[in-house]
Amino acid sequence: MKNAQSQIKLTPLAQNLQRLCLIRTFVFSVLLVLVAGSYWYWHYPLNYTVLFATIAIAAFFTVLSFVRLRIFWPITDIELFIQLILDITLISVLIYYSGGASNPFVSYYLVPLTISAATLPWRYTWFIAIISLCCYTLMLFHYMPLDVLAPHHHTSDFNPHLIGMWFTFTVSALLITYFVVKMARSLRAREKALNAAHENNMRNEQIIGIATLAAGTAHKLGTPLSTMAVLLTEIKKRFQNDKEVLDNIGLLKNQLAICKNTLQELSQTAEIHTGENTKKSLAANICIRNLIDEWRIIRPDAIFSCDIPDDGNVPNIYIDTCLEHAIQNLLNNAADTDSRSIEISLDWNEHEIVLKIRDFGPGISLATAEHIGKPFFSTKKKGLGLGLFLSHATVNRYGGSLSLYNHEQGGTLTELTLPTART
Repeated sequence: MKNAQSQIKLTPLAQNLQRLCLIRTFVFSVLLVLVAGSYWYWHYPLNYTVLFATIAIAAFFTVLSFVRLRIFWPITDIELFIQLILDITLISVLIYYSGGASNPFVSYYLVPLTISAATLPWRYTWFIAIISLCCYTLMLFHYMPLDVLAPHHHTSDFNPHLIGMWFTFTVSALLITYFVVKMARSLRAREKALNAAHENNMRNEQIIGIATLAAGTAHKLGTPLSTMAVLLTEIKKRFQNDKEVLDNIGLLKNQLAICKNTLQELSQTAEIHTGENTKKSLAANICIRNLIDEWRIIRPDAIFSCDIPDDGNVPNIYIDTCLEHAIQNLLNNAADTDSRSIEISLDWNEHEIVLKIRDFGPGISLATAEHIGKPFFSTKKKGLGLGLFLSHATVNRYGGSLSLYNHEQGGTLTELTLPTART
C-alpha cells in the first residue's frame, strides 16, 4: 500500500496539484503581508475582518490539499479544476473588498487561466476563462471603493496603484514562467510515457505471436533432427577410415547438438519469460567469451578478432538464454554481410558494458535504416526478418540499448549497451 501511495503522488496530475498549492501558498502569503501592512502601516480603510478571514480560508484549503495528496486516491482533472475555481473565488473576494477592478492585483486572474490552459482539457479551460471574465466584469461595477488605489498618472508622488500593477505583473510572470512550464512538462512526460508503454505493448504482442510460432516449429523440427543424427551415425560407420569425412561428421554432430539444445530451450520459453529464476550474474568478459566460443561452433567459417580485456575490475551483467540468443544473432548478422573479418570489442564502466561488433560489409542504406528493428524485415535473401527485432526487444527488456551505425571507414558498427548487475 505504501508503494502504491508513493506512485500516486508522483503522477503528473498529483505533481500539478502540489505545484498549485505551492503557488497558492506563495500568493496568499504575499497578500497576507500586504493586508497586514495596510492595517498596521498604511492604515487604509479596508474591511480587514473579511480580508483576514479569506486568507485564513485559503490557508485551510491549502493544508487540506496537502493532506489530500497523501491519501491513496487518484487525482483527476475535475479536482484540479475545482481547485482553480476555489482560487478564483478567494481572489475575487479579496479584490471586491479592496477596490475592485482598480486593484492592480486583478490581473492575477490570468494565472489560473494559464494553468488551466497548460494542464486541463479545453472544456475546463473555457469554463475558467468565462468565470474569470465574469468576475473581472463584475468588479468593474460592484466593489468596495478605495480611493487610495485610484491611479494618479500626472503626479510625481508615490503611486501605490502603479507600483501595485508592476508588482502583480512581476509575480504573475514569475509564477507562469516557473510553475506552469513545469506543469506542462509533467503532462508531456506522461504522454511520452504512455506512448512508450503503448509501443512496448505492441512489441510484446508481436513477441508472443512469434513465441507461439517458435514453439510449434520446435515441435515439428524434433523428428527431422533425430533422423539426421541417426544418418550421421550410419555415415560415420561407413567412412571410418576417411579423416576428412569424419571431421565433417563431427562438426555436423556438434551443430545438431546445438539445434537440439535450442529446441529444448524454446519449449521452456514460458518459464523463461515469467520469472527471474533463469537470470544469472556473470562477469561481462567471461560471458562474452563463452558466447563467442559457442558461436564459433555454429559459424566455423567466420573470421573474427576479439579485444576483450582481462581486468580484475570487470563488472557482472545479468544474462539468460534470451539475451545469449540476442547477442549471437548480432554476431550472425555481422558474419552474413560477406565481410572479410569481424572485429569484436568489449568496454565497460561502473554503470554499463558496451559490446561493439564491426563488420566490413556494404553498410546500411538509408532505405534499410528506416526498417531496422521491425519484424519480418530482412536484407538477407533467405532471412525471416526476426533476429534483429527479437534482439532489440530482449535488450530493451534488460534496460539496455542497441544501435547500428555506418562506420566511417566502411562497414557496419553494432553497439550493444547493457547495465551492470547491481550488487
